Amino acid sequence: MTRWLDDDEQRTWRAFLAASQRVQEELDRQLQRDSGMPHAYYAVLVKLSEAPGRSMRMSELAAEVNSSQSRLSHAVKRLEERGWVRREPCATDKRVSWAILTDQGFAVLTAAAPGHVEAVRQAVFDRLTPDQLRQLKEVCTALLPASNPS
Repeated sequence: MTRWLDDDEQRTWRAFLAASQRVQEELDRQLQRDSGMPHAYYAVLVKLSEAPGRSMRMSELAAEVNSSQSRLSHAVKRLEERGWVRREPCATDKRVSWAILTDQGFAVLTAAAPGHVEAVRQAVFDRLTPDQLRQLKEVCTALLPASNPS
């Protein structure tokens, strides 16, 4: 038997979808305008910047940015064309490829970060009370798989 959403659940679900989409669109627009990159590319650069040696296995990077292998491969190819990332094969396992953030990519990320953080503040944090922020964190954490508590 299908457990249909009641009216309040339906309104909540639709509000969640609309808010998520609006925030993503605002962040994407800001990064495109100010840094010439989509939010997805920014996420790749951030993950690489935080990794030891600014490098990650492509499969691990795909999981970290919640992307398919093929979508990540396309993004990394574009980032390579810009000189922001380079790929290297693993010396010990030919099935593995590493994505490495270049110095140029790190500089681009460093330049993009202040504007992006301000856009995040305007899109989310400035619109909520401290109590709403605590609740948002709790809700988002509850929605994440147990293996990914960040």
